[in-house]
Amino acid sequence: MIMDIIEFGDPVLRQKCEEVKVFDKELGRTLDDMYETMMQAEGIGLAAPQIGLLKRIVVIDTGERPGRIELVNPIITSMWGKQFEPEGCLSCEGKKGIVQRPMHVQVKAYNRFGKRIRYHGKELLARAFCHEIDHLNGILFIDKVLEWVEEEDE
Repeated sequence: MIMDIIEFGDPVLRQKCEEVKVFDKELGRTLDDMYETMMQAEGIGLAAPQIGLLKRIVVIDTGERPGRIELVNPIITSMWGKQFEPEGCLSCEGKKGIVQRPMHVQVKAYNRFGKRIRYHGKELLARAFCHEIDHLNGILFIDKVLEWVEEEDE
């Protein structure tokens, strides 16, 4: 089911999310709905607060391997290197800016079934991990913009 994406200015985007404690069919449906919503909006990541749910849940698909990633209660365990690339956000439509992120990020989380998982992301995936996990802590990319970038006309 396609969900409405919460837009900048809504206070839910500034709240810290709660850990998921129950791994059930409802969680699986939420992950499926989030993924469908993200794909329909042509995004590469979506965090639960962006659909008004204050839970530590993220979906990511950069279009590269490994494809669809679901993170429940994610934690960044290490990061290194630097990159300065433009970012946008489905909740901040029309805004784009250069953000400093690590070049490499290691994340541990749970999958939809409560099994511990780990990922190593570099470049775009590292940025996506940081961007979406920031959402779970009430932080938006606009808080970290070093320089605004003009949107190109489509």
